[in-house]
Parts: sequence; structure tokens; C-alpha cells
Amino acid sequence: MSYNINGDLMKEKLALLPTSPGCYLMLNEKGDVIYVGKAKNLKNRVKSYFSGAHNAKTEKLVSEIRDFNYIVTNSEQESLILEFNLIKKYAPLYNIRLIDDKSYPYIEITNEKDPMLVVSRYTSVDKDKILFGPYPNVISAKETLKLLQKLYPLRRCNPISKKPCMYYHLGLCLGPCAHEHVDYSENIEKITKFLKGDTKEVLSVLKARMKEASETLEFEKAMEYRDMIRAVEETTQKQIISLNDFKDRDFVSFACNEDDIAIHILMMRQGRILDSHQNVISFMDDPKETFLSYLVNFYDKFLLPDELVFDQQIDEETLNHYFDGRVVQPKKGDKKRLIDLAHINAVEDLNHYFKLYRAKSEKLNEQLIELSNIVGRKVEHIEVFDNAHLFGTAPISGMIVWKDNHLERKMYRKFHLQTTTNDDYQAIEEVIYRRYQRLLIEKQAMPDLICVDGGKGQVSRALETLKQLNLDIPVLGLKKNTFHQLEGYVLNEEVTMLDKKGGLYQFLGKLSEEVHRFTISFHKDTKNRKDYSSVLDNIPGLGKERKKKLLIKFSSLDAIKAASNDELREIGLPDKVIKAIKEGIS
Repeated sequence: MSYNINGDLMKEKLALLPTSPGCYLMLNEKGDVIYVGKAKNLKNRVKSYFSGAHNAKTEKLVSEIRDFNYIVTNSEQESLILEFNLIKKYAPLYNIRLIDDKSYPYIEITNEKDPMLVVSRYTSVDKDKILFGPYPNVISAKETLKLLQKLYPLRRCNPISKKPCMYYHLGLCLGPCAHEHVDYSENIEKITKFLKGDTKEVLSVLKARMKEASETLEFEKAMEYRDMIRAVEETTQKQIISLNDFKDRDFVSFACNEDDIAIHILMMRQGRILDSHQNVISFMDDPKETFLSYLVNFYDKFLLPDELVFDQQIDEETLNHYFDGRVVQPKKGDKKRLIDLAHINAVEDLNHYFKLYRAKSEKLNEQLIELSNIVGRKVEHIEVFDNAHLFGTAPISGMIVWKDNHLERKMYRKFHLQTTTNDDYQAIEEVIYRRYQRLLIEKQAMPDLICVDGGKGQVSRALETLKQLNLDIPVLGLKKNTFHQLEGYVLNEEVTMLDKKGGLYQFLGKLSEEVHRFTISFHKDTKNRKDYSSVLDNIPGLGKERKKKLLIKFSSLDAIKAASNDELREIGLPDKVIKAIKEGIS
């Protein structure tokens, strides 16, 4: 599931993280993965980034985090494997390990006439190799290898000795150095069975030997057997994040409630889970039809994998109608466990979407209903105005738009005021007239509500201007205190103070802050251009082309002042103009 890390929802979002093991991906403002981590408890681990003191590197990481995704796994062991795969895929900036050519080790039975049992590392894997793993715990993998070499020996000497070696005499090698033909098949079968998880017989023997050593007070030997047991259990723990058949397959599941459906896809490439895709969408009638329609569109953009693995929520005949020849619906085994894991993640996505976004949407609808009741009409489209100037210089207005339950930034507008300098009432009249006269001429839709920054005077002027245009649109004044903070609204010449804990205060406050931000930003740009250009406009001999060259070469008036005559000559300015510039901006 993905969250946007900002605003008042931060604590709530972090609180809703699951306590399950899994992997998390930190993203920057561009949506790039900048860090991948694994956790035994996702909630505790991710929350730790946003509380307490950290070292310089972590502080830098946290300062760049804008979103995070997470994938739930069945165990910490699985999260280790998934973390490795995700790091290899994204090569995140802040991961200092696992992003080079190193990789987790495999236990390999070499594919040759006289095979050996070895620990190997591969950045890419050949399908012809006989591999088990990968194993995140390198020490346990090596300890297990030693145990297997004792229990089920293959070849040990490399290269093969011309005469029987020490390993052969100790019973740790089947001895291709002593026999022309050696049958390794029985031991290979036992090794394969063991590494696929059937360890009961071996563990039973080791536990009996540990108990015997302990009873005879051979504690060092007992500890050695104990370590062997731990290594076996850790190495052979079932890891369903990787399958060793090297196929590309997607594990696709969904979960739904009355309104929404969460779709979760675990993407396996070359036998390893490398990524996931998740989305929560609304549906009208049948969630299953919505699910299938979504998948058809999704795989129209991406290459279909070798297999599409589904659970039993949709019958196989229907699935084959859409994805003939690629559908698998396992009832047991590793594939069943992986598709169950995809479903667990889909349920998780749906629950969090409902708690965060559906609840937020419902809260917003309540705020708009309250506002609609206040102004006496349904409000879906709002236009909000603010003015800015500094001692009469660079007078401008800014307008933002709220439409279809979000800020519609493409509809924002900027106005350079022409009839006023520092008269706020005149500014309101001009911008309201210009905006809605144009909408009338172009026959565009009018807003349901107009909000203006100010009190009774600004609202009155706006209504008078609308009356001149024969428009009946309610106007709401956003009343501010001396600190320019929203404290109430003006409607029908009445001032109503708002409860700062109320939903309407939060909604109108959001509009007020956004229009102020947009307008002040526009005003600063306008004023800077005016301040900068007005001085240069008065320089004799400095025409349009020369002025353009000067502005490209130097970034500020101070830079022009500090420039030498030679630097100014380099852009083609004659000495007479250079002298005029120096005198004009001094």
C-alpha cells in the first residue's frame, strides 16, 4: 500500500501499519525508490524513522521521504529474500549493501560427471544449474553444507586426485579418485529431499546425539550438535518468496467490500518475487467483472508472464476465457502459499484504503454538505480570490479552483490588475468583473460559490459586480485575524466565527492557505521582475536585444554592478552604454 507522508494524517497513517513482517520502500517526491528495508514488525520499523534521533545519513534519508510502500510477507526469512530482490531491481540511493555484484548464496550440486556440493553466489542464474536457496544467512548455509558433506558425501577433492585422498579415507567423499565409476544418485536424492525441507530424520539424529553428549557431560560436543540443528532449521526454513523453476509468473488476487476492490499482484520473474503492483478502485456492479476488466487493461500494457496464478474466487473457465493457457489455480504447495500471500496483501490494502481514504472522502463530503446548507445550494465548484500588492507596487490577484472534490490546479488563474494600485475593494471589483465577463463571453460554466479574502466590504463589492453582469452566485468572505489566519466567514452581511476543530474550518482553511500561497508566489515573481526591469528600462542605449543579453549573462543587479567593463564588453555592449549602466544602477 502507498501513502503520502505529509500533513495531519501522518500519525494516523503510521498507526495503521500492520505488525506483520515484510518489506518497505521509501520514495522521494518524484516517486523514485530511494531506500528498501525489511522488518520483523512493519509498524515499529517504519515509525522509527519519524521519531527519535538518527545519524546524519538517516536524517538525510528521512528529509527526502515523501511516500512509502510496503509488502507483507509470511516470515522475516521471506522478507530478507524479498528485500534482496527489490534492492537488486531498484538499486536505491540509500542502500549501501546488496546493490553491487554480491548476492545471497545458494547451495549447489555441480552439474558434472563427478558432482560436488558447494556454496555459490550468482548475479544471474543458469537454468541448467542445480541450486537450492538463496539463503540470507551465509553462516547457516555453510554450516548446513558441512553437515550434508558428512551425511551424504559426493566429491570433495578439486581437482580429482590421482590417488585416494584424505576425505575418501575419512568417509567424506565417494572417491572418484579410487573408483572409475561412482553412483552419486542416492546421495543427491537425499540432499535434494533434505534441502527441500524434509529434515525430520536428520534433525532426529542430531537431537539424539546432542542429548547423549549432554548426558555424558560432553558439553562442547553437545553445543556443536545444537549449532548444527539451528543451522539446519534456519537454512531449510520454507522460503516461498523464491521458486527454483525460473519461470515468470504473477500471483493475482483481490479483496472487496460494498464499494471498493483492492487488487494485488506479486510479480515473480525467473523464479523470484521482484515486485508488486497494487491498486484500490471503486466498482459499480460486479467486483469480479471489475477485477477482470482491470487485469485485461493492465496486461495490455505489459508482457504476459508464463503463468497467471489465481485463487479460487473466480472459476477457472472464466479466467481461461480471458487468459487462455496461462491460468493456474493451485490447491496446495508453494504456489498456493504465494497466492494466499497475495490475497493477504489485498485485504490489507483494502482495509487501509477504507480507514484512510474512504473515511477522508466521507469527511470531505460532510464538509461540502455543511457548506451547501449554509449558502443554500449544492456546492461542487468553488473559485477563491486573493489580492496582493506592496505599497501600491505590482498589484495582482490570484484565483484557485476547487472542483470535483479536489483542487483543480490547471484552472488556477493570475491577474495583473490595471485599474488600481492599493485599493482592495477596487481590486475585487476588477478581478471579479474580468473573470466572469470572460466566462459569459466564452459560455463556460459558472462556479457554485465564490470566496474572497476579506470581510463585509469585499463581499459587498463582489456581489455588486456580479449584479452588473446579471449573475446570481453566492459570495463567501474568508475573514482573517490580525495574523492573517482564518477565523470565520461572511455571508449575507453576517459574520460567523468558526470552530477551529470543526470540519468546515479545516476545509475553508485549506482553501484560504492555498489561495494565499498561490497569490503571494505570483506577487513575488511579478514584483521582482518589475524591480529588476524598471531600472534597466531607463538606461540610454540599452535596447531590447542588449537588455536580453545582459539578463542572460548576469543573474542580478548586484552581479551587473560588480561586473568589469571587459565582462560587459564581452556581450557586445559599447563603452557609452556601459558607462550609462554603471551610472544608472549605482
